[in-house]
Amino acid sequence: MEPTVPPAPAGPRLTPFLMFEGRAREAIDLYVSLFDDGRVLSLRPWGADGPGRPGTIEHAELVLAGQRVLCFDSPVTHDFGFPPALSLYVACRNRPEIDRLFAALADGGQVLMALDDHGFSDRFGWVNDRFGVSWQLNVDRAPGSTRD
Repeated sequence: MEPTVPPAPAGPRLTPFLMFEGRAREAIDLYVSLFDDGRVLSLRPWGADGPGRPGTIEHAELVLAGQRVLCFDSPVTHDFGFPPALSLYVACRNRPEIDRLFAALADGGQVLMALDDHGFSDRFGWVNDRFGVSWQLNVDRAPGSTRD
């Protein structure tokens, strides 16, 4: 059965928006490969007459773990990247899933909190990936979840 994307609400909706500077396509490829329902809903590259470098991403909409995410490659260079004060939180189903996601996201990135028992969770980790996006990963303690 194909995972569904929640319908857009009738009023305003909040959607995470990730801004890259030339590496959006690489990030998109990694992120959609990590989640069972990961997929690109739409992708529009900058053209020859746009302000962005041709072939980089003007607009993309993805689904990652049931969440719609927007991203693009900014045609403007900024003095900032992604601050870890805002992060994408992923409630993982079990230990193999959190281990796989953490390893992939930490590869080339920076570990902020090692994947471990931190007292508030048996298995939690926080990482800035190679693109600078901050991720918090935790084993979901919801009823029906498995830990090992």
